[in-house]
Parts: sequence; C-alpha cells; structure tokens
Amino acid sequence: MERAIAHMDLDTFFVSCERLRDSVLEKQPVIIGGGDRGVVASCSYEARKFGVRSAMPLRMALRLCPEAQVIKGDMEYYSKMSHLVTEIIQEKVPVMEKASVDEFYLDLSGMDKFFGCYQWTSEIAEAVRKNTGLPISFALSTNKTVSKIGTGEAKPSGKLELKPQFIQPFLNPLSVRKIPMVGDVTFELLSRLGVRKIETLSKMPVDVLQELIGKNGTELWKKANGIDLNPVVQYSERKSISTETTFAEDTIDVQNIRSILSGMVEQLCYQLRHEKWLTSTVSVRIRYANFDTETKQCKVPYTSADHTLLKYVLELFKKVYTRRMRIRLVGVRFTGLVHGSHQMDLFEDTEELISLYQAMDKMKDRFGAKSLGRASGFLTQ
Repeated sequence: MERAIAHMDLDTFFVSCERLRDSVLEKQPVIIGGGDRGVVASCSYEARKFGVRSAMPLRMALRLCPEAQVIKGDMEYYSKMSHLVTEIIQEKVPVMEKASVDEFYLDLSGMDKFFGCYQWTSEIAEAVRKNTGLPISFALSTNKTVSKIGTGEAKPSGKLELKPQFIQPFLNPLSVRKIPMVGDVTFELLSRLGVRKIETLSKMPVDVLQELIGKNGTELWKKANGIDLNPVVQYSERKSISTETTFAEDTIDVQNIRSILSGMVEQLCYQLRHEKWLTSTVSVRIRYANFDTETKQCKVPYTSADHTLLKYVLELFKKVYTRRMRIRLVGVRFTGLVHGSHQMDLFEDTEELISLYQAMDKMKDRFGAKSLGRASGFLTQ
C-alpha cells in the first residue's frame, strides 16, 4: 500500500493569532518579540521582505524594517489556539503527530479507498480556517520529508499534492537548505563543494557524503532522493519527563524542599531543551510520612525555560502541601510535550538571557547535566 502523508503548518502562527485579535495588523509588517534587547520570536511575510527573520535581535530587525509593528508575545494565548487546532485535526484523522505548536503530520494511508486523501486533507485545512480563523498550508506526498518541503513551497495559505512520479522533479531545482536536516554548517560545507541544489546532492555517491558529513550522510542522500521511511508517531498528551526524590529521613524543612525542586526543574528543563521539547503541563507530587500521596497539576504556555517553569512548580507545591506533616517524597513531571524551539517562549527575555541558557546548556553537554546550575538548586547537594 502506498503511503499518504500530509504535513500541515499554520502560517506565521503567532502573527496570525495577533491578527485575529486586531484586524488593523492585516497586511502590515509585524514582529512578535519583547524588550529592546529581545529577539524576534516570529514575523509576518511583510516583515520578511525586509530581511527580518526569527531569532534575530529585535534592534537589528527594526533597523531593517523600522515601520514594523512590534507586539509582545502572549504564549498563553498561542498555546490555547494551538490546542484548539490540535483538537480539530485529531478528530478527523486516524494518526496525527504534533511536531510543534504549529506543525502537524497526518498519516492517511489507505483512506483513499473511501475518500480522496487530497480532498480529505483540504477539508481538514478548511475546518481549521473556519473554526479558528487561522491560515494554514499543507502538502500531501508519500513521506514526511517531501511533505514538509512541499508545505514550505505552498505557503502562504497554499496546498500541494506530490504524487510519486512528480517528487524528484519537484525537489531537484530547490536549494539543499530546503531539506529539514541541513543546517548552516552542512550548507556551508556543501556550498564549498558546489552542491547547492538538491538535484546535485541526490546524484552524489553515498560513500562520499558519509566521508564528508559522517553517519548522517546516508540519511541526507535519501532525503535528497525523496526517500523517508520515518513513521508518523501518534500524538499523545501522556508523553512526559519526570524526576522524584525520596528523602533518607522524612522532612518538614520547606526551604530545603524548595531548593530540591529548583534543582529538579533545572535538570528537567535542560533535558527538554537538549531533546528539543516544550511542555504544556506541569505536575508536582508529594508523599507524606504516612504514605498518603497527593498531586497538583496545571496547564502552562508552551515553554522549556527554567525560570518560567520553576515559578509554576513552586506555586503547585504551595497548593499541594496542605498538612503540617513530614514529607517522604517529592517529584516533578512535565507532560503535553511537543517539539519546538526554546526561543519560542522568550518574549520577555533579553539576548543576554538567551545566550546564558545556550552557554549553560553547552557546558552541561560537555561536562554533565549537574556540572553547573542555580545556587538554589545546589544548596542540598
């Protein structure tokens, strides 16, 4: 059976959400970010024409496009809209993978026997537009890589069907930068060799690519030739990461417990960023000395930032610890995970704070997850 994989992407998601709240922003250059020393979290197509890009320092973006409307991001609102879109799509497809807050893969294999897959995908996209007001683009092909590239070419508010015989002719003239796994370093390396188009890359010997790039050489060659067997992984809110500590002696030292929670949050947030996750649900669990166990949880805007999540964890601990009784165990759990970038939630943060997170994560990558951290998290270590 031939696979039918669709990729759907909400167009300039944050900007589109803001335009729902203020129609004056339509067709205007818009930048989503925060603070004079912040970064661009998202920008409209009108701003992109001036060279504005995501993750660019806001000061630089305004030099390129001084007429842009700058809006402080509202991740709580964007998270709510993302959940709404997720529910609409999830109700209509057998298998859906939520790749990020604004990006989805759909496995429609076999459904063409009952209903044309392209028509089915078109109707799902229309349902999203009708029920949320958000513009969305999609591409349908035989695998995730080709569909993702196709969506990028279909934007904005476009749709594309790539049948097997048209996949390679579609890919060949495109830049190798269009392949999802090609970053700046790989692109520069390939460019120095004169490999700038996918067609050239697709015709290179696999062993040469392996020698140049390493173990990813074969995977890159496959993608350049429109080959991708990766499955669509069913989205589930149960996906989670967690940690807990059982005390050697039951304790009632609240300050000590708060310090331990701080260390837990820092380690879990490092894991989130390392694996490129964002969380939308936080849980805190305690077990009293008499083995009674209680849990509190709350929905949060998608994030992977320590200082943001620590605030929620400490608030939940305050709510869950209601008895003047010694505690045997404490734990933290992050669920509702989706893939995404740490920068997506840093609307209020400065370039310096973003750089600090990146530097700390690099140090942890090199010397271990517990090699450095907040002083409060080390108090009891």
